[in-house]
Amino acid sequence: MVGASLLTLIDDIASVLDDIAILTKVTAKKTAGVLGDDLALNTALVSGVASQRELPVIWAVTKGSFINKLILVPIALLISAFLPALIFPLLALGGIYLCFEGIEKIWHSLTHKKKQPDKKNLNIKANQNWQEYEQKKIKAAIRTDFVLSAEIIVIALGTVKQAQMSVQIGALSLIAILMTIGVYGLVATIIKIDDLGIWLMQKSSSFLDVLGRGLLRFAPWLMHSLSYIGTLAMFLVGGGIIIHGLPPSKVAYFQKLLTTNWMPIWFTQSLLNIICGLIVGVFAVLIFNGITKVYYKFK
Repeated sequence: MVGASLLTLIDDIASVLDDIAILTKVTAKKTAGVLGDDLALNTALVSGVASQRELPVIWAVTKGSFINKLILVPIALLISAFLPALIFPLLALGGIYLCFEGIEKIWHSLTHKKKQPDKKNLNIKANQNWQEYEQKKIKAAIRTDFVLSAEIIVIALGTVKQAQMSVQIGALSLIAILMTIGVYGLVATIIKIDDLGIWLMQKSSSFLDVLGRGLLRFAPWLMHSLSYIGTLAMFLVGGGIIIHGLPPSKVAYFQKLLTTNWMPIWFTQSLLNIICGLIVGVFAVLIFNGITKVYYKFK
């Protein structure tokens, strides 16, 4: 009798694990696009620190990302169970924040011309401010990760919502862990491409030397490109969140305006998301600046 009960328990556990594996695979496919944006955006956010501090900064952001998931997964499950109507408004706030950050970044790059540093005091200034600079980078990356993680978890929740609660918890937890390890593992790999190039050049092989030199030339171009891709991803993800909350008829109308014979559907959707993100971001910045001016005027 005890043996039969134990076998039944093992069979139930195996069935739940099988369901979790299947739903995790399906969810991973559905969130692949957001994960790509997450990768580009976070690589851009953690770049720019000293070479020897890159991995510690990425590790700090990774730990923050795990904490984000630890907060988001139970909250998502509770909201889905008791207040499902709150999911989109909360996501929309996150989307508006991403669009706001994107416009702020563009505005800052346009209005703040790069000044040549004072070479005499460069090392002193760097030693004084590197910790503060790193902390700003880490906090900004963790804030952005929170919004992106929220969208991915909500997408995942939509995939598993028909499953039993144990399967939902298992699938969401697994996708959160895999997503964090995958994204920040790739971020670390991309950030350290130049170091890999130097290491290859030190090997006694002409092929490896050529490969290392190629990586060294490729790394600055990649990082420069990712800074633009990361900004674009803010509008792509933020605008996409807002678009998903519009009535399907409105979305179809706007898509029709942008559609041409040569333009694929995925490109049309991405363009619509970016345009929406730009518009929302501009309005968010104007409203925020207006509120800030009024606040300081009457303070």
